Amino acid sequence: MKRKQVLFEMPYFFWLAFFVIAPILLIAYQSFFNIRGQFTLGNYATYFTSATYLRMTLNSVWYAFLITLFTLLISYPTAYFLHYTKHKQLWLLLIILPTWINLLLKAYAFIGIFSQDGSVNQFLTFIGIGPQQILFTDASFLFVATYIQIPFMILPIFNAIEDLQPSYINASRDLGANNWQTFTRIIFPMTMSGVKAGVQAVFIPSLSLFMLTRLIGGNRVITLGTAIEEHFLVTMNWGMGSTIGVVLIIAMFIIMSLTGEHKKKGRKHND
Repeated sequence: MKRKQVLFEMPYFFWLAFFVIAPILLIAYQSFFNIRGQFTLGNYATYFTSATYLRMTLNSVWYAFLITLFTLLISYPTAYFLHYTKHKQLWLLLIILPTWINLLLKAYAFIGIFSQDGSVNQFLTFIGIGPQQILFTDASFLFVATYIQIPFMILPIFNAIEDLQPSYINASRDLGANNWQTFTRIIFPMTMSGVKAGVQAVFIPSLSLFMLTRLIGGNRVITLGTAIEEHFLVTMNWGMGSTIGVVLIIAMFIIMSLTGEHKKKGRKHND
């Protein structure tokens, strides 16, 4: 029985070793070499002493925080009301459907929508406001990034609300709590696991966005993902690009540890 279990687990371990652990080790190894292929710690020294890289780090964290915040503010009410609607599985499918479309295609679609001759500016011209510079702004970048990340926040929150026992809500109302008290003291705390999972699914990828920063932000939004792309594809300084990648990986592990479920050890009582 154990031999069969090991055989079934081997594909998973091979996948984990070759496509997760090996790339991380390769990036960590490459980060200790400069552009001339010499072993050095200068990449890390440059990163932590450069105002440019530290500013990019703060920008990445700030934009990831804003994207996660806006996504959460939209997704939690949506998931909550979706739970009480008829045909909720159909509505959930319609929410997931945009994730089947390639990210690049969605980015180019928003370029057409937000451009000077796009539908948004045509509407603004129709109501007398006139065309505005919408594309290549922080607002357009945050809007598109939030739109793309919404399904990944809604799904875990919706599942957490679905798993919530109705008896807890009924008991709260029987004890005299109003709707707001029931939500803040029962529903939201008991669905926090879904919120944490959604924060992980949105915040971590948002740290390393680079394609949207170019196509939608017009390089006005500079993040660590943009810097990695520049070092690997333009300056060919793979060592510095790998160093930034290592920093991002460490940041992702920190976020996962902060938003993960921590099991509390219960006290043992003697009979």
